[in-house]
Amino acid sequence: MTKTPTYWDYLQLEKLLDSQGGLSNDETSVSEDEMHFIIVHQVFELWFKLAINEITLIRNTMSATQIEEKQIPFIVQHINRLVEIFKLSARHFKLMETLTPQDFLVFRSELGTASGFQSFQLREIELLLGLSNEEREKQGHTDPVAYLLKIVKKTEFETSIKNRLIKLKNEHSLKDVLYDWLYRTPIMGSTPKNKGDEKIISKFTNEYLYKIDEINQSQLKIMQKDGLDVSRMEKSFRETYSQFENFLTNEDGNKMRRVKAAILFIESYRTLPLLAWPRLLIDKIVELEEQIVEFRFNHARMVERIIGKRIGTGGSSGVDYIDQTTKYRIFPELWAIRSMLIDTKHLPDIINEDYYKFNSSN
Repeated sequence: MTKTPTYWDYLQLEKLLDSQGGLSNDETSVSEDEMHFIIVHQVFELWFKLAINEITLIRNTMSATQIEEKQIPFIVQHINRLVEIFKLSARHFKLMETLTPQDFLVFRSELGTASGFQSFQLREIELLLGLSNEEREKQGHTDPVAYLLKIVKKTEFETSIKNRLIKLKNEHSLKDVLYDWLYRTPIMGSTPKNKGDEKIISKFTNEYLYKIDEINQSQLKIMQKDGLDVSRMEKSFRETYSQFENFLTNEDGNKMRRVKAAILFIESYRTLPLLAWPRLLIDKIVELEEQIVEFRFNHARMVERIIGKRIGTGGSSGVDYIDQTTKYRIFPELWAIRSMLIDTKHLPDIINEDYYKFNSSN
């Protein structure tokens, strides 16, 4: 007779609740504070596992060469779930902070060189999202995946870690498929397949830059009329205009120029029905990265509160290293465009507006 499954059978609680014994695998030798430390970090790893599943689903859905409109709300729903996972994880550090510095020092030596830096699931999340080594190098950091691949042993479990990391390093990231999708955006009614598309994109970005300059000059005239010294403001406007121009036009290849133009177009004309969900998708990606930054910031503050400026157990600079990771940006283009947005009344006239309405035949 088949046994009717119970709640604990379904969740495999016997296995789950029998894994808090530390290195000795003996709960009786683990203090209350060390038990707290172990469980809190195990919960982090469970959140990471859920995040990996969600990012993989989103990436795989967006990897299609053509994404149907009805799929965009589905993608947004799962990005929102990711946002909530990181929100909850960031707050989770508050529970960790109930451990006093003295409480932690009692068992810190038990960790040896074990460190959160060795969280291979966090490295998987970074690979899946598309965090580049160039972004790490800006902060003087090396590739943590290369480090992990060096220290894994030849056990079955650690071999599986190695294989997973190598596989992800050779796969497309969420950033890759997101930017491929943005590249295909119909801008002013044009797509990459259209004849003269590059000219249309160039015309759109140049007109947008012209509008920015026009707004800046208008502000300067108002200030001058009020008898104010505008020299510093004028210099600032020139510098930011030059930065915007370089950002939108100074690319080696057409792809990134078009991706940036697509972000600018979607954000600027977001009230058009066909662009409403794409704009929400972009906004949710920005919110996701914001929550990851908050997660890293809260991690740093927790570490600083418990161990101060000590060297990390893994040999890193501890809190200083974690603080530097808050400067990482996976999707810098999505953030940068926000500095360029202008009031809708100043936008260049939309071309082929009917294309972006729900009743369009396109």
